Amino acid sequence: MIVSASRRTDIPAFYSDWLFNRLRAGEVLVRNSFNPRQVSRVALTRQTVDCIVFWTKNPAPMLPRLKELDRLGYQYYFQFTITAYDVLLEQNVPKKSALIATFQDLADRIGPERVLWRYDPIILTPAFAMERHLCWFDHLARQLQGYTRSCTISFLSLYEKCKRNLKQVELLSIVEADKINFVSQLFAIAEKNKIELGACCDPVLPEHCRVKAAQCIDEQLLAVLAGQSVQVKKDSNQRPECGCAASIDIGAYNTCFHGCRYCYANTSAHAVAQNRTAHDPEAPLLIGKLTGRETVTKRKTVSCLSPQRSLF
Repeated sequence: MIVSASRRTDIPAFYSDWLFNRLRAGEVLVRNSFNPRQVSRVALTRQTVDCIVFWTKNPAPMLPRLKELDRLGYQYYFQFTITAYDVLLEQNVPKKSALIATFQDLADRIGPERVLWRYDPIILTPAFAMERHLCWFDHLARQLQGYTRSCTISFLSLYEKCKRNLKQVELLSIVEADKINFVSQLFAIAEKNKIELGACCDPVLPEHCRVKAAQCIDEQLLAVLAGQSVQVKKDSNQRPECGCAASIDIGAYNTCFHGCRYCYANTSAHAVAQNRTAHDPEAPLLIGKLTGRETVTKRKTVSCLSPQRSLF
């Protein structure tokens, strides 16, 4: 089983105490995002977890505990997002200089192959037109050269939550030809800095811009980390264009405090603030406690590792 921690919130930045409590307990409870009375009990023992994929904009709070994670014996890697944006779009994200230093520190601790850079979503506004993105991407790529092997990009998908949170922001559209030219320039910058560029959920870009089709939850990387072959299905719960391997997400929506205006995981700052008061690091649920009205079902977990040694 691959654990996603998490597409729904930033566990390394805000909930690492809770996570380590859950790892020591050997299980976690996860509410169904669409039916809160349905709860899954997910085993988190070393025998059931093949890899943990961390999604974060700031893993600094978790860095002192990486040795503990290693002692527990888990395989893991980080998807670390650093973008160009200022407080207009990312209200509570640390300064870029601090994020770059954290990225470099993390890569020094665990190796650049386990720290994957995300430059997404790409949002075009009057303040962040293509030229400004290219300047920032070049700056970040130069700073991260040698500290990562790959970078994933994607363009903003306007989910309903995003539309509401971005209604005061003027968004610029981009025609396909300009997008291809723009991404081709990003590719050239990444290549110059020895970083492999991948595009998330965009089948056109790999065809026209030499970028690979990104696989954020990547069974080939897991095979390298584990030294074993991996057999895992594609994640049917993601968009059809998504290439990610199947995983179980242990996060919860409306719980991330970064305050990014483009976030699809938060409905409002008010909802996040309410959930913050309901978080208990000792509880099996990320937010709140069981009320007795839930149906708790043990989630079936199957290892995706094969005894056969990896060919990678």
